[in-house]
Amino acid sequence: MIFRLMGKREIGELSIIDLVVFLMLAEIAVFSIEDPSSHLLHFIVPMVVLLIIQRSTAFLALKFPKMRDFMEGKPSIIISRGKIDEHEMRKQRYSFSDLQQQLREKGAKSIQDVDFAILETSGELSVFEKKDTADGSSGYVTPLIVDGEIQQEALEKIDKSPSWLRGEMKRHGHPAIDTISYCTLDKDHKWYIDRKDEK
Repeated sequence: MIFRLMGKREIGELSIIDLVVFLMLAEIAVFSIEDPSSHLLHFIVPMVVLLIIQRSTAFLALKFPKMRDFMEGKPSIIISRGKIDEHEMRKQRYSFSDLQQQLREKGAKSIQDVDFAILETSGELSVFEKKDTADGSSGYVTPLIVDGEIQQEALEKIDKSPSWLRGEMKRHGHPAIDTISYCTLDKDHKWYIDRKDEK
């Protein structure tokens, strides 16, 4: 009943306060089962207090946007107009593996197909694909460079060598591989190159 009074939210949408309250309620419930001889009020009162705290913080967050931002955080723009924001990724402790996984889960075939990607406060990634690639015509591409490191397995799939890739990067004006955040080559031989911390 207490969980119902706290409101209907999915687990991924819980704020930190909601999560802490859920865990504490579970602990109190465990204590009541382990010690049935204790007076019922010893368990009901803390539960009611936790419910009041959760409802109060939820109300304040609803009425005051600044307080909501303080308690729940703000969404983070990970990709903006096709450019990756590595600074924001580092700030959120968000890796390229996390980004690629969540893009696949959203049906995006490649980072180069994405116009905007926003990491929500719940940890879910909202993806907005470029209009000209929303039909999936570009096909899935394998990253050749991720966070300044050459992906050897990806090069082997297209039968190319690291020296070939370095030459191509120099030809495109990127002589230093470690300055490249993300690089792919699609089936139409179109390059997508994103430099680190590029605005």
